[in-house]
Amino acid sequence: MSTRSILGLIYMVQGLKQMGEDPEPVLARHGLTLAQLDPSTRIERSREMRIYADLAETVKDPLVGLKLGGFYGLAGYGPLIMLLMTCATAYEAFQIGIRYQGLTYLFGTLRFEPGDKLSALVLTPMPMTPRAFRFRVDGEVSGTYKLVRDMQLTLGVDIHAERIDMPYPRPPEAADYEAYFGCPVRFGETEARFWLRNERLQLRLPSADPNAHAMYRSMCDQQLVAQQTSTETLADRVLTHLGLFSGSYPSADDVARALGLSERTLRRALSDEGHSFRDLLAEARYVKAQHLLRHTTLPVEAIAQQLGYAESAAFIHAFQRWAGMTPSAFRGR
Repeated sequence: MSTRSILGLIYMVQGLKQMGEDPEPVLARHGLTLAQLDPSTRIERSREMRIYADLAETVKDPLVGLKLGGFYGLAGYGPLIMLLMTCATAYEAFQIGIRYQGLTYLFGTLRFEPGDKLSALVLTPMPMTPRAFRFRVDGEVSGTYKLVRDMQLTLGVDIHAERIDMPYPRPPEAADYEAYFGCPVRFGETEARFWLRNERLQLRLPSADPNAHAMYRSMCDQQLVAQQTSTETLADRVLTHLGLFSGSYPSADDVARALGLSERTLRRALSDEGHSFRDLLAEARYVKAQHLLRHTTLPVEAIAQQLGYAESAAFIHAFQRWAGMTPSAFRGR
């Protein structure tokens, strides 16, 4: 399974606590406590995603994701931040950031869209349930904004966004977003975008250093290689994605598009690994059913609904096939 620095999770949990939220019960369900988290360790990407999805269901403040960006410091990016700051221009720094985005705390995907007067840094978010989606998008957009703003302050250059687009409907708190980002914010778009004036992208960075840049690039390359040699399979990625949903599950085509594949390629690749999408969907439901039976007092009917079953009888029959006993018997044990 692929892993990355646990610092991103630590920053988020610390931020939640400072804002009056209580993330400890969610951490406890995953066998973790904030006090025990070692900043020098790594966490499985899939496990981190499940924790984020669970935390999103517990937060009370609708703006908490937006505010979390302020808790990510430059030092937490390691050699990547030095690689960015030793670039020749702001444009080169954005291109390098996209190339090495695997070393950030993002789950979404960055790309650059050039334009005549304005260009855009685009963030394609990972599909999640609506509440978790806004929580995660807000955190990733505000975290990216914080990174760029901190670099501006450190280097004394101005590369602020002219406008920011958000990929979900306009919320009642829309004015708070414009106050936070200091620019117009447009909602209801398909992706998140930071719109930048082209002339600002040509600004030369005062800390440009070709020799240091080459050294930090080598260090970042080594980190990327370590991540890309992961043994995570496509089946692992599909299970991780399915584990984020409750109430209804995406189709094979939806999952394929979320993973950047065609449905035919997804099914063929899963078959090569000895799996089928239908079996993985059943496994994802079984894992979630076990979790809900162990850690909640929800009645069987409510659990059936969360797993996408129209009738509890269908869920009970499926669970007996998976576990060899009824949900009630499993909970009793």
